[in-house]
Amino acid sequence: MKKLFYNTRELIYIDEPNILFGHNQKLQDPRDGLSLFGPYDTIYGINSGVLATREGLKKFKAFLDSIQKPVYNKDSIKRPMFPGFETVFNAKWETDTILYKEITKQEIDKFLYHGNTHKRTFDLVSLFTEKIIDMNKNSDKKIDVWFIIIPDDIYQYCKPLSVLPTSLVREQSLLNKNKALAFHYEPSFFEEMNKEEKTKEEEALSYNYDAHFHNQFKARLLPYTIPTQIIRESTLDWRNYINSFGLPKRDFSKIEGHLAWTLSTAVFYKAGGKPWILSDIRDGVCYLGLVYKKTNHTSDPRNACCAAQLFLNSGDGTVFKGEAGPWYNQDNNEYHLDRDSAKKLLTQAINAYRERNDGKNPKELFIHARTRFDEKEWEAFIEATPIGTNLVGVTISRREQMKLYKVKDQYSILRGLAYIINNYKAYLWTIGFVPYLQTALSLGLPNPLYIEINKGNATIEQVLKDILALTKLNYNACIYGDGEPVTLRFANNIGEILTASTDIKSPPLAFKYYI
Repeated sequence: MKKLFYNTRELIYIDEPNILFGHNQKLQDPRDGLSLFGPYDTIYGINSGVLATREGLKKFKAFLDSIQKPVYNKDSIKRPMFPGFETVFNAKWETDTILYKEITKQEIDKFLYHGNTHKRTFDLVSLFTEKIIDMNKNSDKKIDVWFIIIPDDIYQYCKPLSVLPTSLVREQSLLNKNKALAFHYEPSFFEEMNKEEKTKEEEALSYNYDAHFHNQFKARLLPYTIPTQIIRESTLDWRNYINSFGLPKRDFSKIEGHLAWTLSTAVFYKAGGKPWILSDIRDGVCYLGLVYKKTNHTSDPRNACCAAQLFLNSGDGTVFKGEAGPWYNQDNNEYHLDRDSAKKLLTQAINAYRERNDGKNPKELFIHARTRFDEKEWEAFIEATPIGTNLVGVTISRREQMKLYKVKDQYSILRGLAYIINNYKAYLWTIGFVPYLQTALSLGLPNPLYIEINKGNATIEQVLKDILALTKLNYNACIYGDGEPVTLRFANNIGEILTASTDIKSPPLAFKYYI
């Protein structure tokens, strides 16, 4: 760590963490590391399944062919070009290994134009999931990743705030949310009324699921452990989606290489490979990120779902769904588990660590959360912690802000700067200027993370160093570094998926099934 002086205030600088690639080579940037040394893991190819319309399949094949050769970013030197999939990953991913399952426009249109967003989304998700589950069960061919290519209309009209234009509505909604929650099916003597009541019952059922295609689809596939990648048709073929001015609605010309890097890395990870792992992390350390999400399926405003994400230095990530309960405190806007739920959740995480490490317990276990831990909650965590494991609770948030301003002719605000308040509290800048890239990771004045060792004992410098390293484990985006550690980066996304339905029963699953 190096010291820098900013406007007479002393800061420390944490050296950029390295990551490990093929042949045990270390570099800071995942794109440079993959280009020079290849991925940390070796896989021999990717067999992809595609669920799409025939037009969607055509777009997917064209995109897949395009990334077999170099892909450049127009007029951009800030992002490196993509050399080509096989060149980067030393593995084949080609169109002739695709297993295709057709979904027709007529099948989609049957459900797309229902006036109720919940019913519309539920029926479309049912259509897609049933086809995937059937293919997964009945096909002899092993598929590494299923690609769900959705028309942009599904993206546009299957989100919580979607509004279907009146001119497109073919079937009217019979129930609003309040009526749906209060609805009870009662058989009628009249066949016509039975039919109408049955239709209402089906519509009421759809309110048990969030009206978000992506989240509901991922949630309903969790029990089947099928890796999927959802892609909009306009992402694959953005040049042909034109607005009224004759310009692309989504202009990817300056980030085409970045798009190829990101999608390829995510697919390689979901197919079972690790593009890179953390380097220079202490042996026996693991990190647990707590995830909370308020549920919308009960009348109790305190009700929330809790989950945890366990990450190892190898990049392995596992998600555990905890108990739903009154964890949200409206007075202080914080979440806290009761004793039994806290103990059960941590026990699951430690057992998962043992399974991956020949029955050994972790030497250090850091729990990351956006809120502070209370005494009862922490006592339960301590009870579940094996002897010899150092348990540390770390709060990471942006609620308490500090601003740094650049002084003329001095350094820009650097990623890796930290201002230590005391032995337990500090600010850490995870975005900012990167000397290696000679550019900043974001526009404008970067804001730091506020980090507090809330429970347990550890050195603040080591906690900061670990958190900066964990910003480099986002396999869903091949970038130099993220603004948040992976333990909390996907907390909202995972919470949304786990609460997308009241009926989800999810065992501990690999992180790849959620992204």
